[in-house]
Amino acid sequence: MANRLRYGQVTGVAKPISILVQGTVYFNESNADEAFALFDAVFAQGCNTFDTAHVYGNGACERVLGRWIASRGIRDQVVILDKGAHPYNGRQRVTPEAITADIADSLERLGVDFIDLYVLHRDDESQPVEPIVDVLNQQHRAGRIGAFGGSNWSYERVQAANRYAEAHGLVPFAVSSPQFSLPEMVKPAWEGCISLGGAGNQAARHWYASAGIALFTWSSLAGGFMTGKYRRDNLNTPGDYFDGVTIRAYAYEDNFRRLDRAQTLAADKGISLPQLGLAYVLSQPLPIFALVGARTPDEFADNLPALDIQLTPAERAWLNLETDTLT
Repeated sequence: MANRLRYGQVTGVAKPISILVQGTVYFNESNADEAFALFDAVFAQGCNTFDTAHVYGNGACERVLGRWIASRGIRDQVVILDKGAHPYNGRQRVTPEAITADIADSLERLGVDFIDLYVLHRDDESQPVEPIVDVLNQQHRAGRIGAFGGSNWSYERVQAANRYAEAHGLVPFAVSSPQFSLPEMVKPAWEGCISLGGAGNQAARHWYASAGIALFTWSSLAGGFMTGKYRRDNLNTPGDYFDGVTIRAYAYEDNFRRLDRAQTLAADKGISLPQLGLAYVLSQPLPIFALVGARTPDEFADNLPALDIQLTPAERAWLNLETDTLT
């Protein structure tokens, strides 16, 4: 199969970064063989960037990813996107001390001495941005992290952090990782989550369009909502933990209307529903790298054609219920 993956650049990272970023949250020691097989397959298809986090599996996801990278001898080819400072047991941890401790933990678990992309998994708006920017710069100067930023940070907080960095000659946030998909995240998938979707976030999208900050958007298919798995008539069917998250966050009538339109347009274009959903994200006039949670090599391969599909502004507006007619 032809390698159709595209690559982008992020200030502070020398390596090219695949536009699709494979997640690791589903994997731990109990299914490490399955993880290795998937990582091998997506890497062979051109994906060199993997998303993980300090909180995932209490460190198991980082360990499995690190073991795979070491066993294949490809550290110089792989970009690691890692996250830290997530709340634990209701305790906010966006502090210099927790950030420093989490970076040290993650480096040890991954078995590396450097994390290419490091983002703070949550924000705590009661904390001033100045010490946060200071400690991230300290870790950057020490060679432990490359480019850094925030996941689930409002654009106003990112803006404030970068104003402080600019005023003091420090390295600014280069990346941001909010949720974004065609279905709007009506309720936070998890506490403290931030989305770029919906009419209420137009100002954020406008700011990011010219801010020079790379967006690593998570849940690009709305937790599987864009696969068509969830219907108006099956929401009470028992499922796993992740099914519950998806239903709570996305299973609302306006999103089902978006899904109906997406199915129509996908059929017209001769593509799958997930391909249409991913194309919607990647067709935005924004510097987006899309995080995907493929569980099999075939699922990842099915994403690749979306990179060749450019939806028009009129198509995007119709899909998002902004107009009643597709012209």
